[in-house]
Amino acid sequence: MMNRASTGRGGGAVCPSAAAFSALAVLAVSAVAAPPGEQQREPVTGILGAMGSETAPIAKELADRQTRRLLGVTFICGRLRGRRVVLAKTGVGKVNAAMVTTLLLDHFRPAEVVFTGIAGGVNPQLQPCDVVIGRKLVQHDLGNYTANGLKARGVRSPVDGSRNPVFLESAKRLVEAAGQVAKGVSFDPIKTPEGQRRPQVTTGVIATGDVFVASGQKRASLRKRLGADAVEMEGAAVAQICHQQRLPFLVIRGLSDKADENVHRDIRRFMQIAAGNAAKLTAAVVGRLARRAGGAEAGGEGAGAKVRGER
Repeated sequence: MMNRASTGRGGGAVCPSAAAFSALAVLAVSAVAAPPGEQQREPVTGILGAMGSETAPIAKELADRQTRRLLGVTFICGRLRGRRVVLAKTGVGKVNAAMVTTLLLDHFRPAEVVFTGIAGGVNPQLQPCDVVIGRKLVQHDLGNYTANGLKARGVRSPVDGSRNPVFLESAKRLVEAAGQVAKGVSFDPIKTPEGQRRPQVTTGVIATGDVFVASGQKRASLRKRLGADAVEMEGAAVAQICHQQRLPFLVIRGLSDKADENVHRDIRRFMQIAAGNAAKLTAAVVGRLARRAGGAEAGGEGAGAKVRGER
């Protein structure tokens, strides 16, 4: 893939030949998956987050860090708990998330993609700093507007023309791995008038849209219409790109608020803990992938949270 930033805004990029494209693809894979002395095709996990506060906890834990810039986007290559990873910040919103996901897939050829970050809670049983493992992702603002309101409908893939499902299902093995390792993660507790509360973890539906939800009415609508447990602005876009490329994906969200009229107050209070809890679970999942790849038995990551069943 040619870096169009080098051509300027005035002229379009020239598509490389098939041979040149193949050579670039091999170089891109080798740059991450084949450091000296290691196998050329060692698995790589892509990790994405919308904001620096969401990716920083992962970045701090990376070893053997190297940085690459593609079309102005910074990708950090390194090793997390024994597995090679590529970490990037997407920016907020579906278009930004789709763009960075595409760059990640095209240049680094990850074996799977994990998105980490914060979200607003939609399920009334969940509280700030709880964690939602996205079993399904859905775009709550995509479909047909009719006299009866918005009717959800997937768009067709430019890859093969098939219609994307309304609900995009995460890779079962990644959802299960997240649920298993969550039992041993030491999540940061929340201080309440009744004392410290340990975050709970649930698998469920994450709704994505290009709007910041700060409305109790909208929150209730998302719960009723889509069965959403959390709402955010990137996950389903990442899921759609991965689905169209048949690549396993997972979205993990720490709840920073309840997506209601108190959202700004709650985000100031809970954002750091929520982002940290999502990052802790993401790192634990990556550690599980590393152990499985190495043939080692999976183990716990510490003392931790209660895990609810799927909804």
